[in-house]
Amino acid sequence: MTTPTSASPRLALRAPGLRHLSCLRLNEILLLQGSPLLGAAFAIRPPLGEHAAPLAILIVASICLVAHVFVVNDWSNEHADLADPNKTPRVFVTKVVDRGEMAMLGIGLLAAGLLLFSLLGPVTLGLAVGVAAFSALYSLPCFDWKGKPLLNSVAHLAGGTLHFLLGYSVGGHVDARGMLIATFFALIFAAGHLMQEIRDHQGDVRNAIRTNAVVFGPRRAFGASLVLFALAHAVLLGLALQGAIPRALAVLAVLYAIHVRWSLNVLADGLSYTNVCRLQTRYRALYAVVGVAMIAALWLR
Repeated sequence: MTTPTSASPRLALRAPGLRHLSCLRLNEILLLQGSPLLGAAFAIRPPLGEHAAPLAILIVASICLVAHVFVVNDWSNEHADLADPNKTPRVFVTKVVDRGEMAMLGIGLLAAGLLLFSLLGPVTLGLAVGVAAFSALYSLPCFDWKGKPLLNSVAHLAGGTLHFLLGYSVGGHVDARGMLIATFFALIFAAGHLMQEIRDHQGDVRNAIRTNAVVFGPRRAFGASLVLFALAHAVLLGLALQGAIPRALAVLAVLYAIHVRWSLNVLADGLSYTNVCRLQTRYRALYAVVGVAMIAALWLR
């Protein structure tokens, strides 16, 4: 049996940059870029060419910021993740990166992200600082909102709102319309976080982490997640009917029926790690369709 530090000689020989890159949750980091990019899409008016530079800065800065959020989370939860068989393979020490290196990576990503956001103006920079602050409240052991029921969902609601507004602020000032559209993305983000708690329920019980799924039970958390997803679709429908977003997007509300069908199937099969992962993959694809439809509707308009 091998230890993390001696497990892979080939890993130890990798360039530091490659070892550090292997610690990043690249798929999740890229997935979460949809929110600020859609924020920019809703705010920016043609011609798009004059916004090319701010958009490029936004993309790189947002990637740095979200990567920082995940690095802080992984750094803070090292011991708990090592005790969870579903997470052990991704823990940074198994990739020959120590806590000090991981901390410096997180600080460097935050510094780079904030520097880039500062080029987009004080409002955008302030929103980025807010995202980083809620990340710290959620992940760092001195605050530990991850282990505080309801507060952990508040952090994701607030963080989801600010993340969308990062992109929206690039197109101008943050107004009431932007806040209303941000509500849709915040509800989706918070609902998805509850589903993640359900997925990680067994590991969190083992580590005595008081998530909503641990305190209230996975089935209640599952119901709460579906309610938040339903509220998000209601907000989407309301915004479309009021003309705050293209009216054609109202039809997307019917996709919730597909989401519910998939969810009930998983509930019947059991809320195991594998089943919840499958549901996450499916509804993420569903909301990717929503995002593409939003871009198409805005482009056509």
